Amino acid sequence: MAELVYQQVIKDLKKRIFANEFSDMRLPDERSLAESYQVSRSSIKRALAKMANDGIIFKKRGSGTFINPLYLKNESVFNYEAASNLGVTDNFQMDGKKPTTKVLSFEVTLPSKELQRDLFLNEEDFVYKIVRLRSFGATPFMIETGYIPIKIMPQLSRKDIENSIFKYLEKQYKQSVTKSFMSVFAEPSTENDRELLGLQVNEPTGIMEGIFFLDNGTPFEFSHMRLHYKYLKFNTFVSVH
Repeated sequence: MAELVYQQVIKDLKKRIFANEFSDMRLPDERSLAESYQVSRSSIKRALAKMANDGIIFKKRGSGTFINPLYLKNESVFNYEAASNLGVTDNFQMDGKKPTTKVLSFEVTLPSKELQRDLFLNEEDFVYKIVRLRSFGATPFMIETGYIPIKIMPQLSRKDIENSIFKYLEKQYKQSVTKSFMSVFAEPSTENDRELLGLQVNEPTGIMEGIFFLDNGTPFEFSHMRLHYKYLKFNTFVSVH
């Protein structure tokens, strides 16, 4: 799925913001941005409106557009971009670096009653069970367990899951994952969490759990992600009326 012009502008501006390129915390005016990116003013307006809505910047009437210092201070390791696929490989980053992936296990199994319900499967619909460890450099931060119906991707291999499964889906099957329903919570760390994520016995594990949907509405994957608590950080922007 090709990025729209305004999305490219957002991606680049975010990189420049977190590289501290705007030391005075103020962005150039719309005309200057349009000229530097060689795009229309309307594309710049749309990009800035989206960034303002996400709480990255704010506009001060008569003074210009400024970077939200709290957003800069509390950058999340996962930053989903509008109209991009929602995969970990493409949307998680820290200090501009993408995570690496180690496949811990890859097997085919029958779905549990809960998976049958969550993915709208029959009891005989086999699923892939994929367990991967995500790391930034030498630092593991997430254990990701995903369940995908075989009937959606009948030829998935171990090599395919070493990279972005969502990109593989787009390339091989011309389908995209564009929606998800996620729950976020925390629970006591397990022995496996402590071994793989380097947690202490008294430290919790952050959980992200949810269902990802294809653009036609079909449930594609149930994912259970166990994160080192230091990486469980969300940013949101609330408008009060």
